[in-house]
Amino acid sequence: MRKNDPLPRIAVIIPSFRVRRHILDVIAGLPPWIFRIVVIDDRCPEHSGDHVRTHCRDPRVLVLENEVNLGVGGATMRGYAAAIAAGADILVKMDGDGQMDPDQLGPLVAPIISKDADYSKGNRFYDLAHIGRMPGIRILGNAALSMMSKLSSGYWDVFDPTNGYTALHAAVARQLPFDRVSTRYFFETDMLFRLNTIRARVVDVPMPARYGDEVSNLRIGGVIIDFLLRHLRNAGKRIFYNYFLRDASLASIQLVAGVVLTLAGGAAGIGFWFHSFRSGIPSTAGEVMLAALPIVVGSQLMLGFLAYDIASTPRRALHPLLERNMPELGD
Repeated sequence: MRKNDPLPRIAVIIPSFRVRRHILDVIAGLPPWIFRIVVIDDRCPEHSGDHVRTHCRDPRVLVLENEVNLGVGGATMRGYAAAIAAGADILVKMDGDGQMDPDQLGPLVAPIISKDADYSKGNRFYDLAHIGRMPGIRILGNAALSMMSKLSSGYWDVFDPTNGYTALHAAVARQLPFDRVSTRYFFETDMLFRLNTIRARVVDVPMPARYGDEVSNLRIGGVIIDFLLRHLRNAGKRIFYNYFLRDASLASIQLVAGVVLTLAGGAAGIGFWFHSFRSGIPSTAGEVMLAALPIVVGSQLMLGFLAYDIASTPRRALHPLLERNMPELGD
């Protein structure tokens, strides 16, 4: 952020695919304090990029066109790079289908401007009245995906991970491996995982659900299994990075001991049951204890690790430190 500027330069990135009917209204609804508007035509069959060039006269708008479809994540990251090159301090990702209320831009970027967060995202689950307007499948799907996301990302206090209305500080964006972030619908949740690996502060911003005649390209029921596998992969990576590769603590010992004891107890229990089944002789109380005790102790150790992991959610914003070390940011 420029030290001499009263407000940061905020860019809005709009990945565009099959949004020709809504894109001009989305752009027109953006407030005048937005510094740059980057529209990325992600090989849109409706040629949304040409449509914006032809009918939009807003000088803030920059239209980029992808030669191949990169997915919402790939298009957004290309927009991030263009906005950073233009000197933006805060990068807002906003869909082009009209689902995201421009009046929520102020609350969305406020935690970053106040240095309370590096990344802020919308959460449509705060107000029960607004939740009631959501389709039931979205509520159930988002609840399931949110629980998976907590484990894989390490941000136990955020919800609604598929909400694509987000804001990111440019200094933090520069620390992310753009070439390794998921380019398709897993983009938002993979971003949370990547942000945790650099210990960035993430906060939820309450905002209402907004639905019109737009048609979402995401079918939650069709991605649950794929997302589950990706979440398990990211959870394993995060735990390895944070508790074994970069640092080791009592929680690391708790996790290893808990897993070993639980597996050992389970294996012993299966062995005793199989022996009892074959011989017809019931297992003794001692055998039952030999199987049960390691499982009980192992479970308690893993719960201790979980409590430590929840308590270690990043609480301080990273970008003020990065700005001190990178005074040229935005110049």
